[in-house]
Amino acid sequence: MNTAITANNAEALKAAEKAKRQERLHTRINKANKYLNVAGLGWVTPILKMFAGEDVKTQSKELWRLLGVPVAAILLFLAVWGQTAPMVKTSLGAIPGPTQVWEQTLNLYDDHLRERKKEDAFYERQEKRNAKKLEKNPDAKIKIRQYTGKPTYIDQIFTSLQTVFMGFLIGSLLAVPLGVFCGLSPTVNAALNPLIQIFKPVSPLAWLPLVTMVVSALYVSDNPMFEKAFVTSAITVTLCSLWPTLINTAVGVASIDKDLMNVGRVLRLKWDTTLTKLVLPSSLPYIFTGLRLSLGVGWMVLIAAEMLAQNPGLGKFVWDEFQNGSSQSLAKIMVAVFTIGIIGFALDRIMSAMQAMFTHGEVR
Repeated sequence: MNTAITANNAEALKAAEKAKRQERLHTRINKANKYLNVAGLGWVTPILKMFAGEDVKTQSKELWRLLGVPVAAILLFLAVWGQTAPMVKTSLGAIPGPTQVWEQTLNLYDDHLRERKKEDAFYERQEKRNAKKLEKNPDAKIKIRQYTGKPTYIDQIFTSLQTVFMGFLIGSLLAVPLGVFCGLSPTVNAALNPLIQIFKPVSPLAWLPLVTMVVSALYVSDNPMFEKAFVTSAITVTLCSLWPTLINTAVGVASIDKDLMNVGRVLRLKWDTTLTKLVLPSSLPYIFTGLRLSLGVGWMVLIAAEMLAQNPGLGKFVWDEFQNGSSQSLAKIMVAVFTIGIIGFALDRIMSAMQAMFTHGEVR
């Protein structure tokens, strides 16, 4: 009988240990789910839960909802697009379908690889030529010329990203402090609010001529760090994208619990301590929401700014293909449209991840 009791106790201990392991595993999966959702990979969670031993039927339904439905919707969209596109005739031919767009995507990438090979060959020839000069005359002056080939599609993507981040950074550095002042001081808010409401809806097409003239007048240098077109596009992005951050920061600071601010006054905290320990931590969710909106607005504004400023980015690529008018131009423009959308989604996910990291809250 004692042997039977001991065996039962051992089985109970094993069952208890197994239950604890499963509980710890489920806790880890739930923690990981937060970050997977931020990265757009929430569909991984049901798979992990199935491996952890949860009900397969329930998790299969959740997997279908999170992954199956979006994939089915995308496939349906591609099927409808492929069937209807040839029916729409333009001056350049029929609207390209998914197959033609994918072909041009591969062609643009191949063009990028060919251009990089040309660049490598150019610098290799230059090095050999300079080496021969030095061999003949060690005191000879060596000239290093930069490769002047055309920017490829991949190069233009990186140029657009640099431009939008420059404009976004400048806008954030202006918007966050102004938003804090507006939130803390009703007087400052009353002074700036009319200007915010007037300038917030202004289109980048209206800002661009003014910015172009100001940059041309003030940004004068024989050896500029940035091209004028780049500076013009970045400033236009700044002027159109800073408003969501400014407004959300002001709302976040103004909505801080008054009792918390009163505690700071009772403790006689210095102004900078109040700002860093009370104001900014409490308003971070609002600030990051504003930053996400500003980055999205800036990315949309960028395309129009690059078109008109002729800054070599995605906007200029679209405009050049439109002006080119070849049979492949429509497909290339469609490639740019999807590129812009995918990058915009990726930028939003990055900002969501940063928001989750700094605010420790649930982000979608």
